[in-house]
Amino acid sequence: MWLCGMYDLFNALLPCFGKCNSELSTAVNITWSSINFKTILQWQPVPTNYVYTVKISGINSNWEKACVHTKETECDVTDKLEKVKDTYTAHIVSEMLSGTEKFEEPPYAISPKFTPYNQTTIGKPGIQTYELTDSKLKVLVEDPLTPYRFPNKTFKSIREIFKNDLEYTLYYWKDLSTGKVKATTKSNQFEISIDKGENYCFYVQATILSRRENRKSQESNMNCTRHWEDGPAGTYLVKQVNRLVFSCCLFGPIVSTCIVKPLEMHASKLCKT
Repeated sequence: MWLCGMYDLFNALLPCFGKCNSELSTAVNITWSSINFKTILQWQPVPTNYVYTVKISGINSNWEKACVHTKETECDVTDKLEKVKDTYTAHIVSEMLSGTEKFEEPPYAISPKFTPYNQTTIGKPGIQTYELTDSKLKVLVEDPLTPYRFPNKTFKSIREIFKNDLEYTLYYWKDLSTGKVKATTKSNQFEISIDKGENYCFYVQATILSRRENRKSQESNMNCTRHWEDGPAGTYLVKQVNRLVFSCCLFGPIVSTCIVKPLEMHASKLCKT
């Protein structure tokens, strides 16, 4: 008799199991989007009557949860990936909030593997200052910053992470010419010989030497020398504009409205002098 009772109980619960499974969709099209080690995990579809929880583990790291019970289809997992040379996998778990999922383990989808050190895209290097004097062009490169911090709360740059694995290439050419020349350095400084009295255009790109793929960074903004830029005015403008580019990335429209517009007016006045 007790076997019959158990059989009847199982048949009573079976429709609930089938209903629960039919209502839960697992994530698809899972991708890692990462630039300068700020990493967003993205997927589809948008949930209807359920939520997602992200679990992340590295080969040398324990499982951690992120974005618990979210209805979004992306999750910032930067703070879970600070061991940048580790290789991570994410589980995107589909869960019902009603509690019916407690009858069985909720379904989940598995992400592709991701190693930040090898796969994050390197953003634009900055041109902190440049100087054209006689037959020399001097360029000082500014390392892109990462979201990770030192104990004193200052941001680490990509140089602190890649160290000797980081190399910069300067591409330069005479203004109005198409023939490019390049120079490389493992420091942040270039000093190259050029033709006296000529103006030059240039940009900088970083390379991660140990990588087989995704080795090159985004290209920096192009700069062109002008003889009126020799001296404090040109150097000041280059430095301040590059600082504003980073500030705008962090703080968005507020900086653009409050700071960039006044600086443009200031630059206009300097250019007329």
